[in-house]
Amino acid sequence: MKFSKMFIPTTKETPNDATLPSHQFLLRAGFIAQTGAGIYDFMPMGKIVLDKIRAVVKDEMDKAGANEVQFGFVTPLSLWEESGRANTMGNELLRFKDRKNTNFVLSPTNEEAVVNMVKNRITSYKDLPIHLYQINTKFRDEARPRFGLMRGREFLMKDGYSFHSSAEDLVREFNLMEETYKKVYTRLGLNFRVVAADSGAIGGSGSKEFHVIADSGEDTIVVCDSCDYGANIEAATRKAVTKEKLETIKIEKIETPNCKTIDEVSSFLNADSYYSMKAVIKKAVYEDKTQIVVFFVRGCDELEETKACNSVAALELADANEDDLKDAGLVAGYCGIIDLPKNVKVVVDNELQGENNLVCGANEENYHLKGVDLTVLELNYADLVAVQEGDICACCGGKLSYTKGIEAGHIFQLGTKYSQAMNANFLDENGKAKPFVMGCYGIGVSRLVAAVIEQNHDEKGCLWTKETAPFMVDIIVSNSKKEEEASAGEKIYEDLKAAGVQVLLDDRINARFGFKMGDFELIGFPYAVVIGKKLVDGFVEVVDRKTLEKTDVKIEDVVSTIIELIK
Repeated sequence: MKFSKMFIPTTKETPNDATLPSHQFLLRAGFIAQTGAGIYDFMPMGKIVLDKIRAVVKDEMDKAGANEVQFGFVTPLSLWEESGRANTMGNELLRFKDRKNTNFVLSPTNEEAVVNMVKNRITSYKDLPIHLYQINTKFRDEARPRFGLMRGREFLMKDGYSFHSSAEDLVREFNLMEETYKKVYTRLGLNFRVVAADSGAIGGSGSKEFHVIADSGEDTIVVCDSCDYGANIEAATRKAVTKEKLETIKIEKIETPNCKTIDEVSSFLNADSYYSMKAVIKKAVYEDKTQIVVFFVRGCDELEETKACNSVAALELADANEDDLKDAGLVAGYCGIIDLPKNVKVVVDNELQGENNLVCGANEENYHLKGVDLTVLELNYADLVAVQEGDICACCGGKLSYTKGIEAGHIFQLGTKYSQAMNANFLDENGKAKPFVMGCYGIGVSRLVAAVIEQNHDEKGCLWTKETAPFMVDIIVSNSKKEEEASAGEKIYEDLKAAGVQVLLDDRINARFGFKMGDFELIGFPYAVVIGKKLVDGFVEVVDRKTLEKTDVKIEDVVSTIIELIK
């Protein structure tokens, strides 16, 4: 392809709302154009990159034995009502009516559609397993679309769904997809990490995320310095923090004037916050009601809200205001486990189980209790704590630390959540009807376009990996008005094309050399061949975009040099 024949509208100016490097450079380099909040068009160069990533995903999915299909972008709302997700997805699910007043949605995922496709078409265990996938447009009505392709409302996603006759076979496919996804990200040249994750609104268990490691990532990833353990902070676990147990003492109420925080109470009592209980009061939101919940963690720990939300099976947790506390009979800053109002739900962190000498609020202003014994109470326990840097890995004893990641893939063991809800069954070997056991597997294809640049860029622009680059080589003719330079560029261009190299010839007549070099650096082709003053001596320059190192190469050796570089 020739630059003069392509639509590549580059610009020096950075849009005001573009804060991430990928957002800035993809707009400036003419890969994407914004048409609305969280909605982007892919221009020619962007479409090339998108198709390259799509091709890698499709190739690996096909090799894994999955069948490609295509679902409608528009889905009847009735399917979502059947599964129950019409109520749980909230405002992110864009609903609309057609001219006949029928309700539809723009699909953010397609669990309902795929169950509808398979239901009554596969009826026997003999026809299982089957794995169907598509690479198609999705829409999620984000409240705050931002960061360009990283958190848009419309996006391209690979979503796959597998159907099995047993949980054991689902695990086999789940493990196969983990290995398949690893192959995808490796081929794309990305530094990534597979981590344990929360299943969120999709549901199911055995959830894993695939994160492209980048400082700009929205997700905090907990990793071990001594083993392969990794988890999104929402699902991360640790080896329980333990200290010497204290002797059991008689419970005692102590006046603690104006001591509302753990630090204030610990200082006043000259006590270690490890031996105290912190109360975090939230309002759990359900489909048909709200309920005040008090979560208790150690005084030295912090509540992880996703874990807390899951522990009470709520849609979400909201902050409780003063009126909520008053109505529930709770005293802010002095809330404790003893004699709580009966209408308040209580969940205690697992690591407090068995503790018998704790400090907590007395449910009376300016008073706390000492010597609280949890072993005599019937309590609901769950994993509630947010893992901290420096905590100990439960797998190997190594130290845990934080890194940032961009979620680029997510796989789930759904089980029978959707098949049961939608009455999708098969006959097992005994002729008994059973719901399909399902898996779900997603890759953010358009998000990967941005993720590549978040991980690979410098102050000048993009640094595409070899598998994702729109063109491998940019031939820059310094002065296209000079016939000898133009002719040399044309010959190298044709020779590289004949050798199977993806090449772009910058033949623009009215663009100065500095402008052409600026576009090369901004767009991020892996290599450039610069034809200029050294041509009279039979040499051209080969520029490595990543290092910006320049090497003089004999013109007859250009093709072999480039082929060697891109191996």
